[in-house]
Parts: sequence; C-alpha cells; structure tokens
Amino acid sequence: MSNYSAMQNTFSNSFKALSNPNRLALFSRLMNCCAPGTKCDATIAVRFCVGDLGEGLNIAPSTLSHHLKELNRAGLVEMERKGKNVECWVEPEKLKALSSFFQPD
Repeated sequence: MSNYSAMQNTFSNSFKALSNPNRLALFSRLMNCCAPGTKCDATIAVRFCVGDLGEGLNIAPSTLSHHLKELNRAGLVEMERKGKNVECWVEPEKLKALSSFFQPD
C-alpha cells in the first residue's frame, strides 16, 4: 500500500469515527483545552477522566465508554488507566495530522 493510500485510509477511519454526533461532541471537548477567550499551550495535552468527560453530554456511562473506545480504535483519542480512573486525551500531533487533510500541500 502506498503512503498516499495509507493516509487516505487513516483519514477515512478518523472521519468515520467522528461521523457519530456523540463521538464528535466527546472529541470536541477533548481537543478544546481552554475556556473560550483564554490562551493555552497546545503542546500540553489536557486529560479528562471518563466520568468528567461525559458531564453535561447526556450520554449513558456504558455508551460513553463505547464511543471512547471507537475514538481510540480510530487513533483519535489516547486512554490510560490511573487507579480506578481512566484518563483520555488527544495528542496535539493527531490534531495536526487531521488539519493537514484540510490544508493540502
């Protein structure tokens, strides 16, 4: 498979995962590290505990876990267990890669 085909496949999997409104809402919350009107350092990935991430989104906990697993499988969200909690975050490099689709060379 050529590099171009591999990138197209990666983008396709990413956009397929983001086509679900709940997953898009979760991803949006994860990639927005600061409150509107404030400045943050994009090199530091902001981490959310799964329970905190779902607050206000009206998504059942079991459904929330499913959506996060799908985002993780697509390579959009990183997850790490810390004791009883699971932390989720988006690596800034993932956002750069996605933005490259909309800003071709």
